[in-house]
This record gives sequence, structure tokens and C-alpha cells, in this order.
Amino acid sequence: MRLQRDRSLLLMIDFQAGLLPVIEGGLQVIEEAAWLANVAEALAVPVWLTEQYPEKLGGTAAGLISELGEHQVWQKHHFSAMEAPEFAQALKAQSVQQVVICGTEAHICVLQSALGLLEAGYSVYWLSEATASRRCEEARFARERACAQGAIAVTADMVAYEWLDRCDTALFKEVHRRLLKPRSSRGVTFF
Repeated sequence: MRLQRDRSLLLMIDFQAGLLPVIEGGLQVIEEAAWLANVAEALAVPVWLTEQYPEKLGGTAAGLISELGEHQVWQKHHFSAMEAPEFAQALKAQSVQQVVICGTEAHICVLQSALGLLEAGYSVYWLSEATASRRCEEARFARERACAQGAIAVTADMVAYEWLDRCDTALFKEVHRRLLKPRSSRGVTFF
């Protein structure tokens, strides 16, 4: 099953200022998430962020927010975003069946949100290089568990090219020129 941009949403879980400094590979994770969020914006794919207990963990890292275009932020206290009735209802109101999920920590909030989405009947795409935990083994186990339950592991490039679908359009040329050329660390400070 291929991703389709008109059926997709990018869900970025808990990229919070108080948490990111202890995440293994945190800078790379947030750079990949920001890159795909920019592709999503160019293709009119909704971008949603969650913040777990922001009173203690802080809000989404300011550097990430500054990289994003239009997005919606949901605050939560449950580990799974789907446990917040207002989040689940707003998602149901979208014409979305496919959720690309990424964030921190993989084995807690990302995993529980992914499982909740799967239970609710959504197709879940686990953005592997943009999902992490304090220990990389925790992120690996979380991805394996989510995929065993029906999630599909993907990379940012896979998602971008599936959303684009074809190479002979003006939209592809614009996105390719701005975003799809080989990328490396941009030197942006995210946290």
C-alpha cells in the first residue's frame, strides 16, 4: 500500500525542548522530521505535533517550530495521543487514513500513539530515522513491536517520493529543486 498525500497526515510526537538533549541521535532525528515536514507543507499534507506534559518537559523545541510552516499542536498527558478525545475526534474529522508518525520517545509515546492509531483503523507508517529514544535499542524494539502489529517502517525519502507520485509535474520540479536534492546537516540549532 503506497502513501497518498491526500490521505496522509504527518504526526510528530513530543519533540520537546526538555527531552531532546537526552535523546540518542536527537539532532539527526529532528533534522529528518523537519525536512519531511517541509515536504509535507509543500504538498499540503497536514502536520500535527504533540507535546507531552509541557508544563514539565517544555514545548516543542523552538528550532523545530521555526522550521515548520502551518501546523497544529496538541498537548497531552496520556502517553498515546489517541487517548485524548479532542485529538481522536479532530483526526476522525480529517480525510486521513494514513498517518506517518515520528518523534520521541519511540518506546513510550510514539509506540503507544502508533498502537492507538492502529486500533482505530488507521494505516501507520513509522518514520524510522526520525523516531528515537534515550537508548537506540529501545527505539529498535519499539519499531519492531509497532511493525508486528501492522505499522510499516519507512524512510523520509520513501514518504516524500510516494507523496509526489510522479516526476513530470511542476509540483515535483519545485519540491525537488527546493527539498529533494541530497541533504546534509544544515547547521540549524534545534535545541
